[in-house]
Amino acid sequence: MIDIGLSKLALIGVVALVVIGPERLPKVARMAGTLFGRAQRYINDVKSEVSREIELDELRKMQKDVEQAASDVSGSIHKSMSDTEASLNDAWSGSDGAAAGDSAAADASSWSRTPNADMLSIKAKAFRRKKLARTTAVPAWYKHQSGRKTRVISASARVAKYRPIGAGKSAGFF
Repeated sequence: MIDIGLSKLALIGVVALVVIGPERLPKVARMAGTLFGRAQRYINDVKSEVSREIELDELRKMQKDVEQAASDVSGSIHKSMSDTEASLNDAWSGSDGAAAGDSAAADASSWSRTPNADMLSIKAKAFRRKKLARTTAVPAWYKHQSGRKTRVISASARVAKYRPIGAGKSAGFF
């Protein structure tokens, strides 16, 4: 790298003052500063572009590795699924023998859809328990606060409840 010290800069300034002259020296210094700034920006742009290209190459390599791994996983899944399907098909087609016929009848009875009474009573109890939990889990104060009806009264009872005491007598009833 170029090693420029303070003494060398002073020497360059004195030579520029003598050669260029004091009238044109500020314009030349401004021009040299702008050219130096442009050169620095250009070098920084080139550096950033090179680093972006390196990162893109790394990302492409990483993408290729991920795609390869995904295809390997997909292939292993398809292979295991086809192996499982083949073993199930073999087991299904191999149950046609005489000894296997008894186990097939036992399997068919376990797969039947007819519910027995014990299972129905268990399901009914579970349904009642869930319904009870749904309806009674909310406290009464929350029902009053949120406006849910806690009791149902008839229309005539509501009229009698909200009518003023002497309203019926002034209208000519009774």
